[in-house]
Amino acid sequence: MPKAIVLGGGMVGSVMAIDLASDQAFEVTVADSRADALAAAQHRARGQGRAVQTIEADLSDPAVLTKVIEPYDIVLGALASTIGFASLRTIIEAGKNFCDICFMSEDAIDLDELARERGVTVVVDCGVAPGMSNLLSGYGASLLDECDDIEILVGGLPRERRWPYEYKAGFSPHDVIEEYLRPSRIVEHGEVVVREALSEPELLDFDGIGTLESFNTDGLRSLASTMQVPFMREKTLRYPGHIELMRVFRETGLFSSEPIDVGGTRVRPIDVISTLMFPKWTYEEGEEDLTVMRVSVTGSRGGQKTRHVWDLLDYFDKSTGATSMSRTTAFPCAIMARLVATGAYERPGVIPPELIGPDEQIVNHLLDEQRARGVHYEYRVEQL
Repeated sequence: MPKAIVLGGGMVGSVMAIDLASDQAFEVTVADSRADALAAAQHRARGQGRAVQTIEADLSDPAVLTKVIEPYDIVLGALASTIGFASLRTIIEAGKNFCDICFMSEDAIDLDELARERGVTVVVDCGVAPGMSNLLSGYGASLLDECDDIEILVGGLPRERRWPYEYKAGFSPHDVIEEYLRPSRIVEHGEVVVREALSEPELLDFDGIGTLESFNTDGLRSLASTMQVPFMREKTLRYPGHIELMRVFRETGLFSSEPIDVGGTRVRPIDVISTLMFPKWTYEEGEEDLTVMRVSVTGSRGGQKTRHVWDLLDYFDKSTGATSMSRTTAFPCAIMARLVATGAYERPGVIPPELIGPDEQIVNHLLDEQRARGVHYEYRVEQL
């Protein structure tokens, strides 16, 4: 019986664990430093008739992390981006196969040589975006003789718009703020160029939702270096008005990590706004969300200009209480982890999903398995 450990017991990590535990061939444990998160994860699992063990541990400590993962055959990561890269290194050095969803700012591929030396398979950015967005980009490009353009549009939103933010965070709010600060890399004419986050807004219409606004974020990640495509970009989707509000906050300095003096006390503005805003960005129990994504891959096949498009529109699961963002992020990682744990996918090194994309069998497996869980990617081909 393969033994799996999920690092991080939040919304996404708990869904990963429950999904793995639905397979009686797996013994599943969740590790987290927060006792309340572990209790909530175990409660969710029991509510769905799943058996999940828990370990309370400080996973930011490499020595502790090494000891925690030692008995396990496969490790899954749902940790905060701030400790993602260091944890990745520790797990590779421990010789463990790993599937991860962490939105770390560092380049995970820098650890590829180390992973090869240790003989471990490490699939990074294996969520929805990054994750399925990368996988489908790689797959779409493989269906073309020449690929000219990749565009990824993605957002997680509350199903009901509520003033003042008309937004709530489907994952770590700190990582959301990071999206609004980190310079955005896009590819134009085969060259990587940098745009300011929240820049180049566009209004776009989506069936079932209406009008959303899009803006640049640093979502291409590994695609910018692994795919030889002349034009590539990823843009985040929000309800109209969000961009301007976040720009005001950012330009006022409220997202700054540099301490300032307030009445003789040194405080970081980001800590203040986090304390005030994040509770309002947190989903209430049973509050519904949605995930919307479109991946468009354009090029030519047999001399014909062709576009392959995948559309995702997913909603909160009332039967399990799982948010759409947690489902669409957790399922690809859990499904891929099964393949790695059972030896169905074995490729030493650090592997971003776009490098798996040309393997049509695995792509179809991931799409079919998610469809069986109620997550549907609608596919179409357009002749241009």
